[in-house]
Amino acid sequence: MNWSIVQNNLVNISFAFLLITLLMYWSNLALANFQIFSKLGTLFTVLINLCLSMTLLIRWVSNGYFPLSNLYESLVFLTWSLTFVHLILEKQNNSKLIGAINTPISLFIISFTSFALPLEMKEASPLVPALRSNWLMMHVSIMMLSYAILILGSLLSILFLIIHKTNTYQMNQRSTDKFIHYDAEINNIANYNSYLLFNRLDILQSIDSLSYRIIGLGFPLLTIGIIAGAVWANEAWGSYWSWDPKETWALITWLIFAAYLHSRLSQSWKGEKPAILASVGFILIWICYLGVNFLGKGLHSYGWIS
Repeated sequence: MNWSIVQNNLVNISFAFLLITLLMYWSNLALANFQIFSKLGTLFTVLINLCLSMTLLIRWVSNGYFPLSNLYESLVFLTWSLTFVHLILEKQNNSKLIGAINTPISLFIISFTSFALPLEMKEASPLVPALRSNWLMMHVSIMMLSYAILILGSLLSILFLIIHKTNTYQMNQRSTDKFIHYDAEINNIANYNSYLLFNRLDILQSIDSLSYRIIGLGFPLLTIGIIAGAVWANEAWGSYWSWDPKETWALITWLIFAAYLHSRLSQSWKGEKPAILASVGFILIWICYLGVNFLGKGLHSYGWIS
């Protein structure tokens, strides 16, 4: 059996299922009374996660090492992480908004993986000496999981900013009704997804709180991943920190999310300002993960575009 064809088919099936899942979750937002869309969205997300799990497992068994050695494998693992975290958070918070914002980004990643990467980057190759270490699984998997969690938390902050700006604009337009109770104004904006209200909090508070808790979960993983990477770097290259572009941008990303959590814990900033920080963090994650690899030089560069 040609396992490369099987892996490619599983990724293509995941792409098709993500398209269906996107329709399910967005239909659920538009038609909140039809819970069948929500259940179908969750079911297809489980199937996507299983397909990606099988893809990673086949590569692991076939090649003899954990499949995180190149860009193709890391993108597949990132999509797996996003769907895995999505299912856990959706179960814990009973919110289909997570699926509605996670599915488009997962679809984008798997599309890029399937159609943009050249064929030679999808092929497994023998590990270079520096990657022949147990740190490969620990460092890279933790970093990918932290990216997935922080991406979801940051997307919620971006959604918070969009709704906040929309609400502010509508309130300014209604100058004659400027003393209307705030909760009533929020409800006018969010009638179609009122199921998102948790414990009688308005939608903005719900999104802000959920974003804060998700980022609070991802930040310790990012910290552990960076520390594990430093230990591995010392083992492989003889230095804990060499200011490699990847290391530098990882530190910048860490500082941004540290500032976000500090502002929330100290309550020095509330609402819009922390959400802007988290939104900047979303951009930095992609610069750190893809931008540096493609355009930068250094020990972590995959060297495709450059």
